[in-house]
Amino acid sequence: MASKRKYPVGIQSFESIRKDGYIYIDKTPLIYKMITEGKPYFLSRPRRFGKSLLVSTLAAVFEGRRELFEAFTTEQGIEQPQLFIATTDWKWEKYPVIRFDFSAGDLVTIEQLDTLIDETLKGYERQYGITPEVKDANIRMVNLMRTLHKETGKRVVVLVDEYDNFILHALGDAEKVAQARQRFQNVFGPLKAEDDHLQFAFITGISKFSQMGVFSKLNNLYNISMFDDYATLCGISEEELTTQLRPDIEQMAERNGTDYDGMLTRLKARYDGYHFSKAMVDMYNPFSLVNAFNSGDVTDYWFDRGTSGALINMLAQMPPVNIAELEGIRLPSTYFDLPFESFDNPLPILYQSGYLTIKDCKKYDFDIIYTLSFPNAEVHRGFADCLFKHVAGKQVNSRQASTLQLAYYDFRVDDDLADFIEAIKTFYAGIPYQWEKDNKNEHYYHALLYTLLVAFGADVRAEDPGAKGRSDITLLMPKGIYVMELKYNDTVDTALDQIERKGYADKYRLDGRPITKVGISFSSEERNITDWKAEKL
Repeated sequence: MASKRKYPVGIQSFESIRKDGYIYIDKTPLIYKMITEGKPYFLSRPRRFGKSLLVSTLAAVFEGRRELFEAFTTEQGIEQPQLFIATTDWKWEKYPVIRFDFSAGDLVTIEQLDTLIDETLKGYERQYGITPEVKDANIRMVNLMRTLHKETGKRVVVLVDEYDNFILHALGDAEKVAQARQRFQNVFGPLKAEDDHLQFAFITGISKFSQMGVFSKLNNLYNISMFDDYATLCGISEEELTTQLRPDIEQMAERNGTDYDGMLTRLKARYDGYHFSKAMVDMYNPFSLVNAFNSGDVTDYWFDRGTSGALINMLAQMPPVNIAELEGIRLPSTYFDLPFESFDNPLPILYQSGYLTIKDCKKYDFDIIYTLSFPNAEVHRGFADCLFKHVAGKQVNSRQASTLQLAYYDFRVDDDLADFIEAIKTFYAGIPYQWEKDNKNEHYYHALLYTLLVAFGADVRAEDPGAKGRSDITLLMPKGIYVMELKYNDTVDTALDQIERKGYADKYRLDGRPITKVGISFSSEERNITDWKAEKL
């Protein structure tokens, strides 16, 4: 087996990646296009999708560091290939670069935000011998840009990473959001007014700037977030994976006892599926891919406690989300510009954050209609886990939640449906009346059960289409297939008869696994499962 290559897990510095011998997917063809065709850009991409590395690479380009882009051998003896931009007519002149980084997760108070902005400006003022006469960030930014242009003879480059990180974590606190907007408008307002002193500007974030109202005065930003030409600027495309990373797939396949095609199929199901434009170019989550290659294990990497907490806090302020209804939902393009803090629609934030992605689009006379869904298995399961914690976190103790999950694993291994349903009943009993009172119907229990199964990693289908209708839930387990029909204040015999009469299981008869039809009855009085019955076909 060949020696494993170095993967930049958690490394966002372009210089470190190149000098220390890590793999770098060459994005400089698109960088060259961008820096030679325009000036002020905005790019929205989900978290952990390579935005910070892109900003670092842009900084190296404008600082004239050509040596990082040429072919060379590192001190460890690793050969780094020449990158595209080194073969172009780019002049490699050194521009003064002002860089703001708001990606820190521990940036939670207005005082901390003020300090970060102040210290960033101070650093450049000290570097160029400027003594600020006032504290106001707007005046200092204007003075900095003019002075740098005058002293260096080069116009200024401004790079802003994760501009919206602070605001997204403050959603729900109207006063804090308003204060943060004022800070950003103040410090970045000069980017338009001082255009004569600006060579290039690039701003990244999760949310579109129109949704945040931060850059209302900077209305000349070129938003390339959904442009076909820049669809592959962040992330790893299918072509990049199967060419530049083909040796890594082959090596991982050998470690996992499979072949190249089998390994690619597993990686695609877990990490692929993102689309950022009408061109529908398949994009993989780079953070997950890099971690998978580094560890040799195809598992979930994109989610962590911080992600789950932020998402849960946002969902708690919005209308209830049914995970089953998010698959294949259609929206006009205007919905992507809804302000987040209205809290009346979770879909814009779910798309911008990477929980949903474009799966299809159709152009009509006056608009484009997008079909959204979960990009891949990792995100689908992770989102369901967030919803599970949203329901169970405070209402159901951790012991009850873990008991339910263990019961599912036992069901998966031992095919013991009875114990699993008893565990579900215990879980439902722990949900207080106050949470459930406004959702008293079959749809509520159906959505909650489906969410739990997805969170546990089950192969489950909601509203599974058959010849004569749709079954509520179809659960595909290693030892059998379970076709489930849920009834509210009705009998299990009615449910079983419906499965049989409408042929819900017919599509699986050639699968080879035993098929079981399952009727489950919920009671409005008991607020729980009161009866259930299973019959093998």
